[in-house]
Amino acid sequence: MNIKISADSTCDLSPELIERYQIGIAPLYIVRDGESLVDGVDITPDQIYDHVSKSGSMCSTAAVSVYDYVTFFRKELETCDAVVHFHISEDMSACYQNACIAAAEVGNVYPVDSRNLSTGIGLLVLEAAELAREGKLTAREIQQTMEQRRELLDVSFLVERLDYLHKGGRCSSVAALGANVLSLRPCIQVKEGKMGVGKKYRGAYQKCLLQYVKERLEGHDDIDLHRIFVTESGGFTAEEVAEIEAAVRSYQPFEEVLHTRAGCTISSHCGPRTLGILYYHTR
Repeated sequence: MNIKISADSTCDLSPELIERYQIGIAPLYIVRDGESLVDGVDITPDQIYDHVSKSGSMCSTAAVSVYDYVTFFRKELETCDAVVHFHISEDMSACYQNACIAAAEVGNVYPVDSRNLSTGIGLLVLEAAELAREGKLTAREIQQTMEQRRELLDVSFLVERLDYLHKGGRCSSVAALGANVLSLRPCIQVKEGKMGVGKKYRGAYQKCLLQYVKERLEGHDDIDLHRIFVTESGGFTAEEVAEIEAAVRSYQPFEEVLHTRAGCTISSHCGPRTLGILYYHTR
């Protein structure tokens, strides 16, 4: 059986990984001043930042429509027998709900609610692509396997600035002001399909990032060492990212450390200089 693996643009996989694993991508929409723009096609994260900087108004995001999914799935099925498609958490977007409606209409489409975002989705997508290439499982079995694997994901980000979260309604004015005055850098964690605030780090941002990496990785014996993502939203120097990647490797002997740039959805909510490490646990 020829099984195609695809995902929403929220998976934040790099063009190189999308090409290597032949992943189909269904883009969300970014709404800028009332205009709907296709994520990664009509607009980039840097253009979002430029717009916010110049106008002070935020961009918002919109889910892939049922019509778009129907069109996308039918196109994918022209070259395969079945599609397993991955979505941002149902608690964060209507994408999964819309895809289920489209899948019922089209047939041979198996939606997976990742209960996650960004390269947390990406980890599931790459593993599913590897399973599809092996050819040992049906599309339904891959769907079921990944619904189990999603429970082992560890997904978090450190945010340097709170103005994007504040303007987007995800952080109160008082909290934003207090955090900025105290140089607090909140860790955003995904638990049970929802984003929440974990530990708050304090001080110079690069120092906070290195402490965040250390605390999440050092001395833990339940981390899957096959693959980890270092995903950031832009605004970092190559030296800063290299230092983070070196720290990741120093704490755990990962087989593969993948660096990707977050797409428009994550970037529009968290702003520039947000960085996270995303990986699986073994239990």
